[in-house]
Amino acid sequence: MTAERFEGSSDVPLVECVPNFSEGRDMSVIDQILDEITAVENVQLLHVDAGHAVNRTVVTFAGSPEGVLDAAFRAFACAVRLIDMRQQRGTHPRQGAVDVCPFVPLQGISMMDCVSLSRQLAQRVGTELTIPVYLYGEAARRPSRRELAAVRSSGYESLAERMAAPGGEPDYGPRRFVDASGATAIGARPILIAYNVNLATRNARTAKQIARAIRERRACARLVESGCRPSTAGYALPECRARGWFIDEYGCAQVTMNLLDYRVTGMHQAFERVRLLAQNVGVDVTGSEVVGLVPLRALIDVADYYSSVPDEGSVDRVDVPVSRAVDALGLADVRPFDPTARILDFVVAARLGEYLRRVEPTKERCS
Repeated sequence: MTAERFEGSSDVPLVECVPNFSEGRDMSVIDQILDEITAVENVQLLHVDAGHAVNRTVVTFAGSPEGVLDAAFRAFACAVRLIDMRQQRGTHPRQGAVDVCPFVPLQGISMMDCVSLSRQLAQRVGTELTIPVYLYGEAARRPSRRELAAVRSSGYESLAERMAAPGGEPDYGPRRFVDASGATAIGARPILIAYNVNLATRNARTAKQIARAIRERRACARLVESGCRPSTAGYALPECRARGWFIDEYGCAQVTMNLLDYRVTGMHQAFERVRLLAQNVGVDVTGSEVVGLVPLRALIDVADYYSSVPDEGSVDRVDVPVSRAVDALGLADVRPFDPTARILDFVVAARLGEYLRRVEPTKERCS
């Protein structure tokens, strides 16, 4: 297994899009959405992660900026036709049929380019599909809306009330509650890692308490009451957003996290922090999982942490550090972890290599 580098390795623009759909149980619905994405030229489907308990599907695709923009709109149009939020139930926070849709720069394109793409999509979704759209992340027009959690804080059930309140109006689309489709958040962001740590308990409250401790810098009274040392109140992790829940299909509680910058807080740091807090209340950690795709560099960082001899960043063979990282974090605890299908660098090289080779000579001829 050799290391594939796509970030900065070419001038060919490559954009990733990661829409989250509020449907994870009816795969016929998801398949129709995927058909819309794969029908677009110069776009490749990279990964699909459907969860029954959360009733949510995370789809990752990438390609040319124009192609990704078109595929995202087609996916939106299909999703709002097939998903009825009045009937949707699940453990994951959500506010609409397409809950969130970020654009992520991979190579040959800037964050501001992705901001432009997100705003173009937001305008089309708001105007043509009449869906309220909130801009978030780097695309946010208000500082208070940069955080995704702030944008969907009230969830679908309280969306009508929030929209009617001062300052609750969307950036695009109707300024009224649309009960069938809800609202959506569209934005631009860097690569993040959706990472869950599995606890040897079915008690969701324990997971929620740990999540509260690592995401907030304040005294965690409930953890102290449960037996945690007071010093754990300062154990918040930077660039980490966390929640706790019980996943029925796995039969365990999880601390579910978004690591917004894995170079600031890596998976190993999140894993060890959760393990420490769990041990303080007499609960073991059994392993963890990645939702969607994970950058190769993040796994090499994990391997370095758990090794007395760090691996060089430019190693040609990465099977050893990848295997070490998978074992150390227990990434195959609740479902298999196939590096060729779950590491972003490998999937991009395999699915988009032909596109990158086809476009590069064209750019050279035109220069």
